[in-house]
Amino acid sequence: MVNVLSGLKPEAVFKHFEELTRIPRGSGNEKQVSDYLVKFAKDNGLEVIQEECLNVIIKKPATEGYENAKTVILQGHMDMVCTKNEDLDFDFTKDPIPLMVDGDMIRTKGTTLGADNGIAVAMIMAILESKDLPHPPLVALITVAEETGMDGVLNLNPENVSGDILINIDSEEEGTILASCAGGVNNIIHLPIEWNEADANKIGYKISIKGLIGGHSGIEINKNRANAIKLLGRLLESLDKEIGIDIANISGGEKMNAIAKMSEAVVMINKDDEEKFKRIVDEHQKIFTNEFVTSDPNINISLEKVDGIQKVFSLKTKKGLISILRLIPNGVQTMSADIEGLVESSNNIGVITTSEEEIRFDSAVRSSVKSLKKEINDRIQNICDLVGAKMELVADYPEWEFKVESPIRDLMAEVYKDMFGKEVKVDAIHAGLECGFLKEKIGDIDMVSIGPNVYDVHTPNEHISISSTKRVFEFLCEVLKRIKE
Repeated sequence: MVNVLSGLKPEAVFKHFEELTRIPRGSGNEKQVSDYLVKFAKDNGLEVIQEECLNVIIKKPATEGYENAKTVILQGHMDMVCTKNEDLDFDFTKDPIPLMVDGDMIRTKGTTLGADNGIAVAMIMAILESKDLPHPPLVALITVAEETGMDGVLNLNPENVSGDILINIDSEEEGTILASCAGGVNNIIHLPIEWNEADANKIGYKISIKGLIGGHSGIEINKNRANAIKLLGRLLESLDKEIGIDIANISGGEKMNAIAKMSEAVVMINKDDEEKFKRIVDEHQKIFTNEFVTSDPNINISLEKVDGIQKVFSLKTKKGLISILRLIPNGVQTMSADIEGLVESSNNIGVITTSEEEIRFDSAVRSSVKSLKKEINDRIQNICDLVGAKMELVADYPEWEFKVESPIRDLMAEVYKDMFGKEVKVDAIHAGLECGFLKEKIGDIDMVSIGPNVYDVHTPNEHISISSTKRVFEFLCEVLKRIKE
C-alpha cells in the first residue's frame, strides 16, 4: 500500500497517523484500533493496560536524570466521527481513509479525516517509541467513545492512571492553551407516533434539504451555520399552514454532536395543491439561500414523487412534531461575560429519526455553567410536556473549570515564548473535552489542552495543517524536556 504521508515531518507522527487512518475506529467500533495500540506498546517493551471498555493505558519510565520529575499523563481519544458526502461509496468499518496532501494540508476525498483525535494518538505514539527524547515519567491514556458521550473516560478505572500533570491533545488551534471547557449532555426527545391510514387520493413527495456545510456543534456553533433539521421544520410548518399536509416520515442529521447538514421528509398533499406546494418550496429555497448566503451558500431543496405510502402521522403527532422542530432551542443561547467571544451555552439538534413507535430527536446541550445546562434542558422539558413527548438525558459530562494557578500552563507559556517569540493565548472552549471527567476520576491535577490547527472537524472537509502539526509536536517535546522536577 502506498504511504501518502511518507516524507512529511515529523516522520514518526505522520507514519503513525497514516496507519491509524487504515484501521476502523468509528465510535463504538474501536476494538481493532485498541488491540493495535496494545501490540504497539508490547512491541516497544512498554507496560500496557487494556481496560474492559477498550481504553488503553501505556506507561513509560523517565529517562536518565528525570526519575524524580512529576509524572505527565498524555491524553487523547482513539475514536473518530464518521461522516461522508452523501454520494460517496465508502464504508468506515473496512475502508481506509482516502488521504491526500494538498499543499500544507492533509485532506480526504469526501470523508472525515479523523485528525480529531488521531493526531493526538500519533503524537503520543511517536513520543513513546522515541529513544532520544528526554522526558519525565509518562502515562499515555487513550480513551474510546469520546465522540458519542465520553464513555471511555466515564468507565476509566482511576486505579490504572495516576500522575501530577495532564496534557490533553484534543484542541484544534495552534498557539492556544485551553484551560477550561463546557460540560454537556445528550438530550433525547421521544415523541410517540399515532398512525392513520394514508388517503389514496393524495399524492406523495419526498422533500430533501442538502448542501449545508454542517460542522462541530461545539466549536463551530457560533458560525451561524444553517441546521437542516430546523430548516425542514420551518418548511413543514409553512406547508401545513398554507395547504395542509400529511407526514409519513422524517429524518435528518448524522451525529448528535454535528450540525445537521441534511434532512428529508415524506409528505402527502391534495392533487389540487401540487402547484402551490411547489411554489411554497421554491419560496423557502430563496429565503434560506438569502439568510445563509455566507455561511451555507449551497443549500438545496429538492422534490421527488413517492408512491405506495400506506400510513401517515395522526394530526396530533404531526402537530407535536412541528411544534418540537419550531420551538426546540438551537444554536448559541448565551455568551460569556468573562471571556470575550466565548459561547457560554448552546444546543444543537443533531439527529432526527422515525421508527414504528416514535420520532426521536437527539440534541447536544453544552454549557460552561452548570445551571445554564439545566435551564436549556428545562425548556426542552416544557416543550415535551406540551406535546406529550418524553425527554431523556444521557451521558451527562461535567464542565472543566478554570484554575487561576497552573504551573504547567505557566511553563508552556514560557516555552512557547522561547520557541516562537510570541505570547501563547490562554482560552476556554465551548466543546466537551474529557478533562472534566478526568478531573473527577484522577483528582484535581494540573491540566491543560493543546493541539495543532485542524479545520472543519466532524465534516467531510476536515483537514489538518502539516506545518502546524510539526510545530505543536516540537513544542510538546520541549515542554516534556523541561519538566525535571
